[in-house]
Amino acid sequence: MFERVYLDNAATTRLDPAVLEEMLPFLADDYGNASSIHSFGQTARAAVDRARHQVASLINARPAEIVFTSGGTESNNLAIRGLIESELRKPRVAGESLPHIIISAIEHPAVKMVCDDLAGRCEITVVPVDESGVLDPRRVIDAVSENTILVSVMAVNNEIGTVQPIAEIGKAVRAIRENGRRIWFHTDAVQAAGKILVDIEDIGCDLLSLSAHKIHGPKGIGALYIRRGVRLHPQNIGGRQERGNRGGTEPVAQIVGFGAAAELAAGEMTATANRLQKLRDAFEDQVLEIIPGTLVNGDRSRRVANISNLSFNGVEGEGLLINLDMQGFAVSTGAACSSGSIEPSPVIVALGRDDEYARGAVRFSFSRFTTAEDIERLLAVLPRSVETLRSLSAGLASK
Repeated sequence: MFERVYLDNAATTRLDPAVLEEMLPFLADDYGNASSIHSFGQTARAAVDRARHQVASLINARPAEIVFTSGGTESNNLAIRGLIESELRKPRVAGESLPHIIISAIEHPAVKMVCDDLAGRCEITVVPVDESGVLDPRRVIDAVSENTILVSVMAVNNEIGTVQPIAEIGKAVRAIRENGRRIWFHTDAVQAAGKILVDIEDIGCDLLSLSAHKIHGPKGIGALYIRRGVRLHPQNIGGRQERGNRGGTEPVAQIVGFGAAAELAAGEMTATANRLQKLRDAFEDQVLEIIPGTLVNGDRSRRVANISNLSFNGVEGEGLLINLDMQGFAVSTGAACSSGSIEPSPVIVALGRDDEYARGAVRFSFSRFTTAEDIERLLAVLPRSVETLRSLSAGLASK
């Protein structure tokens, strides 16, 4: 039986053993409710507070500005829907324009679908990216109107790994606000934090979404950075946890795991990125050399080190995924949240790829546990897999 190789780390990552070790006491003996005032509760509260400091440190924020959520999706919902609902609850003048939101064409579904759901209550502008998958900040600012209250642009794309110019966008939004306008900037940093330096002061954002399971932490826990002074309408209403921003008993073990994962990611980020960049670049160079009809999706330099998205002409991405899985390799055709879709990835389509290349896109994503041997094993089977699928496709086309 072959040893399986996991190369779908943009979907989720292996729980680091050191993170699990930190979590275990809070899954067994230290099981108190962090809202309780007795000693069990105080032990839990101290652990939550420590984790809040660890997560805040990862993005250079104040601990009081970190609100724990169930993950990146909830963080995005709280940021966007929470801000819009807070605005809509204010007295409005007859004939006043609806609130306006600006997003990019390659946002994660957890942003795009929230905006789609708000259609009718808001105006939405979608700004396209260029063929390399990078947004022009000037096009974002040009889209700002008198009723724009939110700009939401992801820091790193989850499918192609491109790094967006969010610091330039954040600076421009802040300048508009300093001129007396009510406008805020949100960034989905789920794929960025722990992979590249994320500093909320450099970015100038007002809201920033995080998720633990992308950085070798547990699933089911994330966070939203909320700059002091920003008011959101809570989406989970119940208790007064998280300073009233998110009701519900805190999952202490997951929060502790998030804190531990954030601290580990911060300490290993530079070394891991440098190593993975060498692995990824060598992998892509060899694939482009030995497999004709292959394209790299996204800017080859302006991206995170752990993501490689390749399009293979004459191959269905889903077919290649299944073929590789049968040989022990876990890869993806795009966002895990979109699995089951038979349509080509909207992200790849947004790059201007034709239908055949868009349908042949496959994402390979690496982590600190990925080895050079893993890549060598993949390269030993990938060319044959592509050739087999192209032959099958050509045979079917000739019938």
